[in-house]
Amino acid sequence: MEPGIRFEQVGKRYGDDASAPYAVRGISFDVPKGTLTTILGPSGCGKTTTLRMIAGLESPTEGRVFIDGVDVTTRPPSERNVSMVFQSYALFPHMTVVQNVAFGLRMSGAAKDEARARASDALHSVGLVGMDDRLPSELSGGQQQRVALARALVLEPAVLLFDEPLSNLDARLRREMREEIRSLQQRLRLTVAYVTHDQNEALAVSDHIIVMDHGTIAQRGTPQELYERPRTTFVAGFMGEATLFDVQPDGPHSVRLGPLRIELRERIDIADGAAQAAIRPEAWQIGPPGAGLAGRVTKAAYLGHSYEYTFDTELGPIFVVWPQVESALQPGMDASLTLARHGVAIVQPNSKGRGDPDEK
Repeated sequence: MEPGIRFEQVGKRYGDDASAPYAVRGISFDVPKGTLTTILGPSGCGKTTTLRMIAGLESPTEGRVFIDGVDVTTRPPSERNVSMVFQSYALFPHMTVVQNVAFGLRMSGAAKDEARARASDALHSVGLVGMDDRLPSELSGGQQQRVALARALVLEPAVLLFDEPLSNLDARLRREMREEIRSLQQRLRLTVAYVTHDQNEALAVSDHIIVMDHGTIAQRGTPQELYERPRTTFVAGFMGEATLFDVQPDGPHSVRLGPLRIELRERIDIADGAAQAAIRPEAWQIGPPGAGLAGRVTKAAYLGHSYEYTFDTELGPIFVVWPQVESALQPGMDASLTLARHGVAIVQPNSKGRGDPDEK
């Protein structure tokens, strides 16, 4: 089966000057049919340019783009069977909700009654019932986003694209909408490419994640692979909080960090000498003094479901997220730190411009 989306060595630079810098440089990836792939990265990494090349809003400088096995590299947006949900919703303020959703159908030649009926069905599918005749200004931000989603779904696209769709919503609505998007994608088996800079959002909705840095693919894989087994310091830091420590190899499945010997779940393949470990704050285990790395609490913050601590240690300050809230530590108290096997990864220095090592 052909993937829903395929990029083959696609590059993009703006302007006709051959010396112009690349916004996207020679990237290749597949989005399997019926799955959701998130393109994740900081501002300026090339993720939105990549999405716009899928949509046909930008033309690649080089390489080829396929949708459902068809080369669409030179085709306009209207010939790609793709719908896009924008960050700004892009609703027509003078049209009712149902008119907004039916607009694309009407432009495609659908009869007025048919377009309205299909638009009402699409609104129902995203949980908007009895709001057909309201104006966008009469809706909340979350409801407007649902209208934008219904407008994209009603066209029954081969590929659905999301460009930072939740960035204008508050935290609670973001969680609700990402659950709604994920539920719809799985129920309808949609092929989705989803762009965001929010790591938690990407982890929550994705089958696969592509992390971009400086126009190249830094790493790709499942959410679990990218969070638990980042390959570079950039990916480790971008896929959640992590502190880097110099460690020494201590056998094929372990390294040494100061007084601690860290057992790893996978065999390490690094040269003799120093290496780096990226350690998540939840990997640290707190115990009584004398049982591991000695530390003294310098900061403590109660978050309801957990405590955040900063410890002063011989390795420098260490940030710890600790779920046990019933027995809090106070600044000035001594404790010891050990490490679980989860949340620790051996990483390589960043390699800007070289791309994903898995690319063919």
